Amino acid sequence: MASKLGSNPTAARTAKLAGALALALLVAACGGKDQAAAAPGGGEGGPPGGGMPPMPVEAVTLKTERLTGGLQTVGSLRADEQVVVRPEIAGRIERINFTEGSRVRQGQVLFQLDASIPQAAYNEAQANLKNSKSAEARSKELVAQKLIAQSDYDNTVAQHGVDVARAESARTALAKMSLRAPFDGQIGLRNVSVGAFVTVGQDLVTLVRLDPIEVDFSAPEATIAELKDGQKIFVTVDAFPGEVFDGIVEAIDPVIDATSRSARLRARLPNEDGRLRPGQFARLQLNTGTAGGEGVLVPEQALLQDGNVRFVYTVVDGKAHRVEIKTGLRVPGRVQVTEGLKAGDVVITSGQTKPIMNEGLAVQVLPAELPGMPQGNAPAKPATPAEKKQAAAKAAPQSAK
Repeated sequence: MASKLGSNPTAARTAKLAGALALALLVAACGGKDQAAAAPGGGEGGPPGGGMPPMPVEAVTLKTERLTGGLQTVGSLRADEQVVVRPEIAGRIERINFTEGSRVRQGQVLFQLDASIPQAAYNEAQANLKNSKSAEARSKELVAQKLIAQSDYDNTVAQHGVDVARAESARTALAKMSLRAPFDGQIGLRNVSVGAFVTVGQDLVTLVRLDPIEVDFSAPEATIAELKDGQKIFVTVDAFPGEVFDGIVEAIDPVIDATSRSARLRARLPNEDGRLRPGQFARLQLNTGTAGGEGVLVPEQALLQDGNVRFVYTVVDGKAHRVEIKTGLRVPGRVQVTEGLKAGDVVITSGQTKPIMNEGLAVQVLPAELPGMPQGNAPAKPATPAEKKQAAAKAAPQSAK
C-alpha cells in the first residue's frame, strides 16, 4: 500500500489532508466536552453559559485620507429631449417613412395612417363651407335691398360660422393621420409594421435628441452654498476610459430630498458625435472652488437612517456600538464623515441591517481572507503544513495547550 501511495502523489496528499482533518475534528470534539464540563450547569452543546454566539459581520478600519478638491459623485445620462410617438386617432398604418436608428428632421412624417375616411369627411366639410359662404354673400345683398328679413340673414351668417368650425375640425383630424417628428433627433426601434392597426396612445417608436446630452446627479445639502448655475463639471463613463467630457451645471432643484438630504442637479454636455447615450452610468467631478484636504471616509453601505438622524455601527470590545454622524463630501461609493467618527474606528459595513442588530450586541468581525480559500477568480490553494498546524492550534481549547 505504501508503494501505491508513493507512486501516486495526489492520493498521498489526499490521505494526509484526510488524516489532518480527522485529527482536528477529534481535538475540537474533546475541547468541546472539556468546555461543557467546565461551564456552569455542565450542559453540553452551545456556547459556555448558554449565551448566543457573536453575530458575524464585515467591517472596515477607518483612516485619514486626502480629499480631492471639489465635489465627486455619480449620476446618470439622459436625453436632452425624448418622446414616445403615439397616435391620437386609431387607424391602420399605411406607410413608415424612416429607417430605424437614423436621424430625422423636425416635421418629417414618421407614420402615415390610412386617411381615406378623414379625407372624405374633410372634403364634405369643405363643400358645405363653400355653399354656406355663397349663401351668406347672397343673403347680405338681399338684406341690403330689404328683400329678406334680418333674422334670415343672421341665420345664414351663423350657419357659415358652423361650417367654418366643422371644416377646421375635419382638417385637424386629417392632419393627425400623419405622425410627424416634433424635433430633430435620432429615431429608435419601431414597435409596429405597415398594415398594423394601432389604437389611441399606443407606443410606436421613441425619438431622442442626443446633442447636447444631460446628466442628472445629487449633491449633499452641506455643499448647497457652493453650488450655482454655470459651474464646470467633468464627466467620465466606462465606455470611454481615460476620456473626460466637459459640461456646465444647467439647473439646481430648489427642493432638498428629505430622505437622502441631498439636492438634485442637472448638467449639460456637448455630444456632437453622439457617443454618449441616455442611461449610461457617469462619474462626475464638480468644480465647487473648495480646496482639497484630509478627512475620514466611510462606505455608503455602512450608513443607516432613522428619520433625520444618520448613524453607523462600530465595533468596540467585540460589541456593536451605535454612533450618530454628520456627513460632508461625497465621492464614488463613499461619504466623508465630519462628526462622530475618527481614524482607527472599526465600522460595520455588512450585517448592521439585520433585525437583531442593536446597541451592545456581541459581534465577530469576519477576516478579509482565509488561508487556502480562493480569492476572486483565483483557484483554491492547498494550505501549507504551517497553516494546518496554526489552524489546529486555534481550534484546540486553551486547557489543552
